[in-house]
Amino acid sequence: MYLQLKSILKVDKPIKKGAKLIEDSIKILKKKGKIPLIPYITCWDPDLNTTEAILWELAEFSPACIELGFPFSDPVADGPTIQKAVIRALRHKPTFEAFFEFIERLNKKGYPIPLVCMTYYNIPYRFGLKKTIDYALKAGLSGFIIADLPIDEAGPWLEVNRGKGLATIFLATPTSSEERIKKIAKVCSGFIYYVSLTGVTGARDKLPEDVINRLELVKKLSSVPVGVGFGVSKKEHVKMLAPYADAIIIGSAIVKIIEEKKKKAPQEIKKFLQSLK
Repeated sequence: MYLQLKSILKVDKPIKKGAKLIEDSIKILKKKGKIPLIPYITCWDPDLNTTEAILWELAEFSPACIELGFPFSDPVADGPTIQKAVIRALRHKPTFEAFFEFIERLNKKGYPIPLVCMTYYNIPYRFGLKKTIDYALKAGLSGFIIADLPIDEAGPWLEVNRGKGLATIFLATPTSSEERIKKIAKVCSGFIYYVSLTGVTGARDKLPEDVINRLELVKKLSSVPVGVGFGVSKKEHVKMLAPYADAIIIGSAIVKIIEEKKKKAPQEIKKFLQSLK
């Protein structure tokens, strides 16, 4: 499978990872008239082999980057769908070291898409912030989304990552003030994750009426691309957001397919993403 995909994607060696690569990937896709999508999946759900198979199918689809969730026992920003995925993943007793080893193996095979770890601060804090950055660089990870790390408390993390090139992607929300968005934009790299609605992750029938106005505001205040997520699950959502967002993040709708299809999920996810475009 790898050799076939390597031929399709024309990859001869691992690509350098980092914030710049994510930003460039988004800009290049937009320049080509494509909608930069950012899928999310939980690592080890339902097992590591299926995670890898899903990642290769997603690579063939050419997303801007991929959020790979490291399972945490108290995912406060996530709704029921991703919470259940985390429970399934935790049954495999994943470790942060094993996560980085998995990323490194993937990149040694020539994986062509930037990978971002999405997790919660307890994980890198207990592992060690500097150790986390060192392992990420060695593995070829492109960056981190630490869902419960606000900019007010991010000083130690930003310091250990200074000059390393890894993306640190912060969240802006519908309740973020202009002043706070400016602070987020100042330290964010890769892209700003704009949360389209208040509450937790999960597919929604409708998005908030003011999401476009809020997106325009965040883009006005940010020099890095702005991706929008939470609730995005339909072609209508993508059509609505595409003219205003730099990238569109889709998580729970994909994770639901994994829940239902299990090892048959890779092909079904690819069909779903194709239907969105």
